Amino acid sequence: MRGRKWLGLIPTRVHFHRFSSSTSFNHPPPAYPLRRVVVTGLGMVTPLGCGVKTTWKRLTEGECGVRAISPDDLKMNGFDPEVKSYTFDQLTSKVAAIVPCGSSSGEFDEQLWLNSKEHRSIARFIGYALSAADEALKDANWMPTEQDEKEQTGVSLGAGTGSISDILEASRMICEKNVRRLSPFFIPRILINMASGHVSMKYGFQGPNHAAVTACATGAHSVGDAARMIQFGDADVMVAGGTEASIDALSIAGFCRLRALTTKYNSTPQEASRPFDCGRDGFVIGEGSGVMVLEELEHAKKRGAKIYAELCGYGTSGDAHHITQPNIGGRGAVLAMTRALKQSGLHPSQVDYINAHATSTPLGDAAEANAIKHVFSDHVTSGALSLSSTKGAIGHLLGAAGAVEAIFTVLAIHHGIAPLTLNLSEPDPVFNGGFLPLTTSKKMTIKAALSNSFGFGGTNSCLLFTSTN
Repeated sequence: MRGRKWLGLIPTRVHFHRFSSSTSFNHPPPAYPLRRVVVTGLGMVTPLGCGVKTTWKRLTEGECGVRAISPDDLKMNGFDPEVKSYTFDQLTSKVAAIVPCGSSSGEFDEQLWLNSKEHRSIARFIGYALSAADEALKDANWMPTEQDEKEQTGVSLGAGTGSISDILEASRMICEKNVRRLSPFFIPRILINMASGHVSMKYGFQGPNHAAVTACATGAHSVGDAARMIQFGDADVMVAGGTEASIDALSIAGFCRLRALTTKYNSTPQEASRPFDCGRDGFVIGEGSGVMVLEELEHAKKRGAKIYAELCGYGTSGDAHHITQPNIGGRGAVLAMTRALKQSGLHPSQVDYINAHATSTPLGDAAEANAIKHVFSDHVTSGALSLSSTKGAIGHLLGAAGAVEAIFTVLAIHHGIAPLTLNLSEPDPVFNGGFLPLTTSKKMTIKAALSNSFGFGGTNSCLLFTSTN
């Protein structure tokens, strides 16, 4: 009886269908048209400020969120002051794009998101995600209370590195033989999927709970994967994006040793991030979060939701080339952009704006520019295609970059403004004729726009958004 009770409604006698070698499948599963996906809510935490309105205004007006770092930015409070000072002195790059914190408008409120007793399991990268998700959901006016609505709402939020500062602090405790002082929340604080998990738990969302980890393409892959979940009917609404809190001693030191960070502009930090410029010598490490609410088109229409844009193309690829360096011809980027265009049904000449991944590294920027020239051909010199990299203003947000820049791309469509590229005084020789990145924000009609994201390991993602007007 106990066994039958455990089986519940499962029949105790199961008959398995036996297939013979001659069995043929003449009736494949029915093919349903993919559902259309639109953007109905936006939220962000960036080095330009907390909130979409603050960040977008400062971005389009040409302000910069990069500053010089101090020893206190290294998050080594538990270390001996001499070790902390020595570590800071050894860093070859001393600039970063840091989220402004405080209780004023446009600042990230640590007391609200990080410092309460209920938040002991919440690391900074999770706090950034919770703040951005809260803004996006309020913007979308989507706070479901019905059970079936919660079951049809999911979360797809990833990060590139998680909480390295927690790992550094835990390692110090091990070295000092203070294992008993290690927080029981150490593991939940560093797990990358906990950003998605905390958002899901806060709002009771029981749809897909997903966390991509694809280095600097994480945010874009998280958004694209979420769109596919809606397209295939796994959810009606997805909270999607990326987050990162990478301003700490170990992260900066690691990228310094990799020779990936800028070192020439420590005395002029706001000039340090210079995508596509001949003077670029590495990226500026940044932090923040970008979250968007994606929704099935008819679901959004039915509830009268505000629609920013439609996500109609998502392309991915692998370079299969090198752990950190792209092929100079940008073949992986070409494949990602081509696949996004193919899925959207658009011709390259119909794209009005490209938000480039361009991080301010010598090889990466040139490879992407070559890939764009290959895909868009004569369209790049026609004057009808605008191109920029917004990393000049916010640095490189690693796992959050793709989501934040996707939001910038959506806002470009929504407001009819293509944002500028900061610090572009001498464009790379790869540019010629009419093919030049924007150096001032440009008011223009944008019907279709593309956002590129590429990551270590040769992983590439491209998102293509269109206007619904």
